[in-house]
Amino acid sequence: MSDDTAVAVFEAHRPVLTGVAYRMLGRFADAEDVVQETWLRWDGADRAAVREPRAFLVRTTTRLAIDRLRHVQSRRESYVGEWLPEPLTTDGPSAAADAEERVLLAETVSFAMLVLLESLSPLERAVFVLREAFGYPYAEIAAVLDRGEPAVRQLAGRARRHVEERQPRYDADPVVGAEVTERFLAACVGGDLEGLMALLAPDVRLMGDGGGVQKAPLRVIETASKVGRFLHAISSDTPPDAAVTFREVNGAPAIVITTHGRPHTVVALETRDGRIACVYLLTNPGKLTGIR
Repeated sequence: MSDDTAVAVFEAHRPVLTGVAYRMLGRFADAEDVVQETWLRWDGADRAAVREPRAFLVRTTTRLAIDRLRHVQSRRESYVGEWLPEPLTTDGPSAAADAEERVLLAETVSFAMLVLLESLSPLERAVFVLREAFGYPYAEIAAVLDRGEPAVRQLAGRARRHVEERQPRYDADPVVGAEVTERFLAACVGGDLEGLMALLAPDVRLMGDGGGVQKAPLRVIETASKVGRFLHAISSDTPPDAAVTFREVNGAPAIVITTHGRPHTVVALETRDGRIACVYLLTNPGKLTGIR
């Protein structure tokens, strides 16, 4: 295989590799590092002996992501405040067009799912991602992880039960999400506390991630009264030169605030029965590199 062909093969598989790494790690920057390391392994491999390039690349990416996840998990234990996944815009030119594919995308990269996946072991997370997000057969996952197929099935069953038991129920209709997001922004900008409270579910939760660098709550805020008052208080603290846009972030409508052309804040909402059930507030600049 010539060098040009090797580059073409790798680039053809890059979206899948990035998708696996991002779902494994929850950070676009970490995912890009893993994919770059996969390229180095591919570039230095005896490609004449590689019968299935896709299998080689996915196996390498997954194993590197598992190693990276084990390393970063120890750092997250000392993270300042809540740790949230890095937001990723999903409305660009390469966004999925097929309705069924878009539902799968929203389910597997949503903030709710990525936060939940943090509670799985690295091996469970790898099996869940390959099986549920990419539809890999158990035999292929076993080859990727160098495990027996029965062991992989056990890991998959344990991970699936864990997710099903803890996965919150949110609306999947993007039209409902977009309408609620627009009303939410109008209430915040207009200082309409009553209108804001009407949008919040009684058991709404707000999770913030400033990483100790920017302002964000250090603990989860719960109940409509507390979340509403907090949002009402910070809505008047928006920088005067801020630009507000609606984007699709992690498969759902979101608000992106930029200053001087750079992302400053991302507010993503999860709705249930047409009301806001969870608010994700991200201000850590190191986590906004996926907003493009």
